Amino acid sequence: MNFAAWAPAYEAILADFGYDRAGDEAARDELARLVSDFDVSRLDATGETVAVVGAAPSLTEDLDVVADADRVFAASTAADVLREHGIGVDVHVTDLDKNPETTRALTREGTPVAAHAHGDNRELVAEWLPAFDDAHVLGTTQARPVDGVRNFGGFTDGDRAAFLADHVGADSLVFAGWDFADAPSEAKRHKLRWAARLLSWLERRRGETYGVLDDYRDTAWLDALG
Repeated sequence: MNFAAWAPAYEAILADFGYDRAGDEAARDELARLVSDFDVSRLDATGETVAVVGAAPSLTEDLDVVADADRVFAASTAADVLREHGIGVDVHVTDLDKNPETTRALTREGTPVAAHAHGDNRELVAEWLPAFDDAHVLGTTQARPVDGVRNFGGFTDGDRAAFLADHVGADSLVFAGWDFADAPSEAKRHKLRWAARLLSWLERRRGETYGVLDDYRDTAWLDALG
């Protein structure tokens, strides 16, 4: 997805949450200073099934789904759960707010990490990126991309993993460890509503049906988006 296609959704997110575009851009620029230009072709998943793995408590019930996939794109702390159960991660997608030590370990093991910068995590970017093995870091942003920092679409770690899988050619997406009702606060619930909207958009763009979205599709928003 190019930025022109993503921009209407991004504008809606900024307006809904009251986020500051300048904050996103400042964090993006901080990230750009700390990463090299990652070769995204390393992640090529053409013709493959990619498991997009969230960190909901139900993940331990979905491990067979993950194990059966060709590739595993794990969001946030889902990477820890998978590693604990002996399941490898092909890409870790994170905004560094929960398990940066795991992220550091993965880069040092040679696992690609999509490290995301936004207006609320600039300090984490500055603290942790120098500790990662830069050869395995793909910088991402929700703002306009710049050299070394890409934007594939998506808002939360989980839906960004799905948009990344789409970008690198995944033939099909399967979902494990997803629960849109698993939210400890209204702020988290609101973010998950947006994750569901964006995955519904991806579902429509790809001509697929994701059971994880049953009861959570916002068709009115999709129709307004066009």
